[in-house]
Amino acid sequence: MAVVASAPGKVLVTGGYLVLERPNPGIVLSTTARFYAIVKPIREEIDPGSWAWAWTDVKVTSPQLSREATYKMSLTHSNLQCTSSRDSSNPFVERALEYSVAAAKAISYDKGTKDELDRLLLQGLDITIIGSNDFYSYRSQIEVHGLPLTSASLELLPPFSSITFNEDNGSQGGAKSKPEVAKTGLGSSAAMTTSVVAALLCYLGIVELPYASKARTAARAADSDLDLVHAIAQSAHCIAQGKIGSGFDVCAAVYGSQRYVRFSPAILSSAQALGGKQLPDVINDILKEKWDHEKVKFSLPPLMSLLLGEPGTGGSSTPSMVGFVKQWQKSDPQKSTETWKRLANANSMLELELNKLNKFALDQWDSYKQVISSCSGYPHEKWAGQTTDQTTESIVKSLLGAREAFVEIRFQMQLMGKEAGVPIEPESQTQLLDATMSMKGVLLAGVPGAGGYDAVFAIILGEATGAVSEAWSSHGVLPLLVRENPHGVLLEDGDPRAREVSSSISSININ
Repeated sequence: MAVVASAPGKVLVTGGYLVLERPNPGIVLSTTARFYAIVKPIREEIDPGSWAWAWTDVKVTSPQLSREATYKMSLTHSNLQCTSSRDSSNPFVERALEYSVAAAKAISYDKGTKDELDRLLLQGLDITIIGSNDFYSYRSQIEVHGLPLTSASLELLPPFSSITFNEDNGSQGGAKSKPEVAKTGLGSSAAMTTSVVAALLCYLGIVELPYASKARTAARAADSDLDLVHAIAQSAHCIAQGKIGSGFDVCAAVYGSQRYVRFSPAILSSAQALGGKQLPDVINDILKEKWDHEKVKFSLPPLMSLLLGEPGTGGSSTPSMVGFVKQWQKSDPQKSTETWKRLANANSMLELELNKLNKFALDQWDSYKQVISSCSGYPHEKWAGQTTDQTTESIVKSLLGAREAFVEIRFQMQLMGKEAGVPIEPESQTQLLDATMSMKGVLLAGVPGAGGYDAVFAIILGEATGAVSEAWSSHGVLPLLVRENPHGVLLEDGDPRAREVSSSISSININ
């Protein structure tokens, strides 16, 4: 029987660069964009002689990329040996596989379920990985077909569409001039890694996760199960990318929208020393570690929408930008520290005001709903005129306070980029964002995460999203279909491709 797990992409609203250092927090929103991993056996029956095998078979298929990789996996050490072209392999998937199986073996040994696990492994692992269209750029396909740069054009694409590779992928100074696949900056590698880890750990009987169809009503997964998925996914992702990042993308993929403070990098010291240890020993060390990241549940206040846009000006290399910022910190510690402090204060202020708005929505729903509805029809300069009493005045004050905090965040990020010599908020984005923030119903607009050219986002009140989408389209920015969704990793009832085909057929019959 197949197990299907999904994990969401993310948008880092605050905490760009600062979230790399404890104890600076970041607000990260999980989204409707999800990666799906489908795990099933290669063989339904076990060969009588298979109990003597030292290796089992693994097949990984990525239909959107038209790729298939095959492996032999050691039943003793859980490491993989690729038996197909290396061009078809993916280090994030490979590490997710190795770390998940090694963890399952360690835990099943302690639980006395080793024989059941070995039986599953001897049947082989057949893994299919697909991602929502939102993770990838389809801008060039839309332009080639002469379609307008609108979300309606994106809706015409079949779900899980094939992904085109960039043709201009030559080397300049030893580095690729463009990524192999154009992406939208939603954290595809973290979501993919997490979905594979979750699907494998569920398939191998190590964790239990809630189903997406019951996510609103079902009890959430046990903390211990989610924590295990996080520990394995975070470790696999860091080792695959060759560095220990802040980890907010994996954490959001596991737990959903949150206020995040990173874990101590020393937790993964054992994994980094893999060359001198066998994988089972590394996994045992990771399972014993006390992960010290902080996560507090967070979501946008009600009646607010997240809108993302793809400017079409080329992607940015986050590791490269981070490197330049770190160099600036070393070369000018006094100025960088002051900028860091002001940015941290502005981040805290925005978080405070958004939390106030969530509380107003909980305690004073009618007044809150009235204010959001009224303000969505006016630019921010006229929001103060939409108050009718002290409560609505306090709500508007928090809306304006959130805007003011975000204006300061943008200013400090622009300053950091100028000093470090990297386009954290490029001039082309600045003009677009200033125009967006002056529109009716727009609370704030900025560049997510480390900034650059990947994407822009806006948080919009009430029904004003359509007008912003139209304005972006008219300026050559493609509004994406992705929205905020607070749920983290989930199990699915079946292959999402079958569900999408079924719904498409139904809509055609209705029409």
